[in-house]
Amino acid sequence: MRRIIYWLSVLLTAALSFPVLSSQVEPYPLESWAKRADMQNVSISPDGNRLALLKIATDEGNPILEIYDTNDLAARPFKMNADPMEIMGLSWVSEDIIVFTARAKVRDKIDGWNQGVYETSLGLLTLNKDPKKNSWKKISESTKAQTGGLNIVSSLPSKPNKILISARSSSGSLDKLRPSEYFVTYYEYDIKTGRRSRITSSAGEVRRISFDKDADPQFGSGYDAATDEYLYYYREKGSSKWEIIHRLHKASFESWRPIGLDPEAPGNLLVSANNGNDTTGLWSYNPKTQKHEELIYRRSDVDSSYRFHTNRFTNENEVTAVAYRDGRDIKYEWFDAAEQALYEQIKSLIPYADRISIYRTRDPQTMLINNRGPRDPGTDYLLKDGKIQVIGSTYPQFSSDQLADVKAITYKARDGRDIPGFITIPNSKPPYPLVVMPHGGPFVRETPIFDPWAQLLANRGFMVLQPQYRGSKGYGMDFYTTAFINGGQGGYQMQDDKDDGALYLADQGLVDPDRMMMFGWSYGGYAALIAASRTQQIYQCVIAGASVPNTNQQVNYYRNNMDPDSAGGIEQLAMWDDSISPIKEVATVNIPMLIVHGTVDQRTPPKAAREYIAAMKESGKEFKSVWLDGADHFSRSLTYNHKLDFYTAMTDYLENDCFSKSQSVASK
Repeated sequence: MRRIIYWLSVLLTAALSFPVLSSQVEPYPLESWAKRADMQNVSISPDGNRLALLKIATDEGNPILEIYDTNDLAARPFKMNADPMEIMGLSWVSEDIIVFTARAKVRDKIDGWNQGVYETSLGLLTLNKDPKKNSWKKISESTKAQTGGLNIVSSLPSKPNKILISARSSSGSLDKLRPSEYFVTYYEYDIKTGRRSRITSSAGEVRRISFDKDADPQFGSGYDAATDEYLYYYREKGSSKWEIIHRLHKASFESWRPIGLDPEAPGNLLVSANNGNDTTGLWSYNPKTQKHEELIYRRSDVDSSYRFHTNRFTNENEVTAVAYRDGRDIKYEWFDAAEQALYEQIKSLIPYADRISIYRTRDPQTMLINNRGPRDPGTDYLLKDGKIQVIGSTYPQFSSDQLADVKAITYKARDGRDIPGFITIPNSKPPYPLVVMPHGGPFVRETPIFDPWAQLLANRGFMVLQPQYRGSKGYGMDFYTTAFINGGQGGYQMQDDKDDGALYLADQGLVDPDRMMMFGWSYGGYAALIAASRTQQIYQCVIAGASVPNTNQQVNYYRNNMDPDSAGGIEQLAMWDDSISPIKEVATVNIPMLIVHGTVDQRTPPKAAREYIAAMKESGKEFKSVWLDGADHFSRSLTYNHKLDFYTAMTDYLENDCFSKSQSVASK
């Protein structure tokens, strides 16, 4: 402990060199925003001597895997692609072997709901002292194979040359089955010999399984249809028998999740749970007595999450701090003084420090560090031999001083409920035109870091409100379940929360009430369609991306393809069943609309969007539409050309259709 603290004091003297930030006045061109991540998936070898990352060298190019010598980052890297596949991610499994995932387009149209046009495979890259002798091979077929393909579960840092993989199986066609009708078999795979040994399967009562650092099954879960309860299982080290340690009725919607072993109470577990409370906390749980014996930390205002030890080789899954949201910031209650000191010293060295992750190698003084925040799209650093170096940025075309700040607000909904939200603030003076941008999901927790859509709009003078409407997670059980527990609130209370945020900002003098609009994607696109047909209209236009125009159609996708007993399945069915369906509200649409949809969207298939567009035409409503050819639902799937087409249409629509009677926003 003393050695680490002393070493950290040396770090304080380390000098960082950064380029001088430009004093740009004009908005960035749309081409800059359309570029895919310049650098991603930065990772370091277990011994700390090699660095791997994915690099996109050209606007329309695919990621290239690059390997650097950490002792000389300026040296020419080894480069590799996986033509005709596109590399999507990577993981070190030994000092000289990388497992990577790659995808290939195999069809032109989607193959049903959640069945896109790409299939993924696993590949193995073996590195040699002579880079010319480096080689790679495919170690799995596509995920559409009858076995479901192979997936990496863990790189098993405690077991060199071994990885934990899973394969999905069934007795019939996987395409026709619900998630509850297939099972997963887990194997320990030897990357040197190519052999795999079976560990266990989820074919029995234990459906979802997690493992410890040695690939031993540790925690599992299942469902008891007779009692409508979720069952939680635990398997002690060295045992081959699963024990039921907790039951939770599905109608409670409470959270209960084992985190790991409790180091302060031998035999006990650390669990994240509500345990009858509105918010989740960290508990010491006795699996023998099935009692929550000690509340370690819980807040009454927000749910808690956790920070794990930076050294997974010596302290894997060890909780070092409880994390909680305070406005837009993440704050910590630390259990480990050395980890706290490390975090705080690293934070003091990084410009625009915000969300910081730290990964140590087997040499604990060699680290990979990542920072992300509104003014830092993502920067990776290498700490080695007492020096910290900048590896690169996710989007190097942007200068931090030209990006926008994000701040947290809280406002009153019309029923008196406090609603949190985040505003992205242009580098100019109010009142601003406003874009209300609700998140998708809708049952997710928004992380206010670098949002390229919000930043693009703020860069052109718009304030962006991201309301954390009811149904958003992280603010307690009541806030989350109100969206669906007594009937779906899509188009009702959930919509009021968004509008009330816009009206609040207008009342504060921050936005122009005559220049407000809504833009959203997925559920956010659904919210935009709903906004267009509200009779107490506060917006000038909406932009609906990858939207849900027909709730009946969407709920059938969930009903037929999701596990109906899972919490996610129940919440989605309950909300969409009773929420307003935009296709039935076309007659009341009263503002202009831009509809954007991908032609191979697997989560909100294009059929409903085409039907909605036909209904809009038949009703003589004012709208425009943009089809992104070959675009899927998820933002990562959007190519440079997709984004450039989308951003061009969006900015043109805002300036020439939505706010056509106002001065151009971009010129202000």
